[in-house]
Formats: sequence, structure tokens, C-alpha cells
Amino acid sequence: MSRVALVTGGTRGIGAAIAKALKAAGYNVAAVYHGNDEAAQKFKAETGIAVYKWDVSSFEACAAGVKQVEAELGPIDVLVNNAGITGDRPQEPTVVDPATVRTVVETNVIGVIRVTNAMLPLLRRSASPRIVNMSSGVGSLTRQSDPHGETGPISAAYAPSKTMLNALTVQYAKELRDTNILINAACPGYTATDLNGFRGVRTPEQGAAIAIRLATLPDGGPTGGYFEDAGMIPW
Repeated sequence: MSRVALVTGGTRGIGAAIAKALKAAGYNVAAVYHGNDEAAQKFKAETGIAVYKWDVSSFEACAAGVKQVEAELGPIDVLVNNAGITGDRPQEPTVVDPATVRTVVETNVIGVIRVTNAMLPLLRRSASPRIVNMSSGVGSLTRQSDPHGETGPISAAYAPSKTMLNALTVQYAKELRDTNILINAACPGYTATDLNGFRGVRTPEQGAAIAIRLATLPDGGPTGGYFEDAGMIPW
């Protein structure tokens, strides 16, 4: 029986590249999306990957979606929490609309909690379950605090949401340390996607590479870490 992977935000950008790479690696892949039905169906037709429409900001939608995936695909071996938003501008902390911060955290952090907790019963049935949370280098407080570092524009919503996601990953790893579930945060690098107006310097396939590495870790691999292609990122 083939292993099953679920990727949120899985029909475009880095998520689509992750979904396609996991399928190429032999996984039966479910790509979760929220938005353009026509684009999702085109992705399904082109790749043969199953698509499911969920809103990760709704626990009820996540729970119902998980039941559908279980009925059609069975237990899940890999979960990639890739769905994310940057939020409206401006994001300088002195002028940001608090509602923008709330909206970004709702998707980038709380959405991860909803999906992960809904998926855990299926992951626990896997022999080698893996969870990958797609973070960003801008979530590193060490890099953000470096006056000579380059972490993009000032951001009171997106960057802190990724810092919180990193912290959340550590807390999950602590709670799950006595299980066989490995959970890590991944930084894809500055990848050209619609989130940045395609200004990134990496391709989606390059951005997906670290997620694939963490999704296919051998038993006994790291957990609670924060990684990019070059290795661990300082918190």
C-alpha cells in the first residue's frame, strides 16, 4: 500500500511543487486548497493529484475534510502545513491594522493547529509519521535582530506569525517526543510565488526541496528543528 501525504495550500506555488515531488516519490497525495476552483481542477487534471477544498480557518471544515480524506485515502503518513498568507500592507508596527495581524495569525498559526490536531489520529496510525510546518527565514529572531542581516521589509504580521509557528513546532515536538511523530519547521528560501509578486530568486521546486527532505526523514531523525537547505537555522 502506498504511503499518503497531505499538503495544505497544495495546488499552487511551493505547495504544488511539494505535492508533485511527493507523488514522484511514490506517495498518494492529497492537495488541500482554498480559493480558485478552476485552477485547482486544472492542477488535478495535469498531475493526477487529488484535491480537496478546505478553509483552514475553520476547525469544522478541517475535521470534515480529514474525514473525507480518510474515507478516500486512508491513514496519513505525511502532513505538510504549507497554507499561508502575508497579509495586507502597511505592516510597520506603528501603523499596522491589528485586524491584519489577527488575520495572518489565524491562517499561519492557528490554521496549523486546526489541521494538525484534526490529522493527528490518522498520523498516529502511520508507522513513520512526519509533519512539516512551512516557515520562513524571516521567522528567525536571530536574523531579525542582526542589524546587518537581510530579512525583507518590516513586518508586524507575517514575520511574527512565522516566529510563532516556529515556537509552536517546538511545543508540538515536546508533547510528541514519546511518539514516532517527527515534526519540523522548514524555510524554503526566497521563492518566486504569488505571495511576493514572483520577486523571489528561487523556483518553487527549489523551495520545496527542504520540505521533501523533512517529510521523508528516516526513523530517529530530528524533531522540533528549524531547517533550510544549508542546515539548521538559528532561532
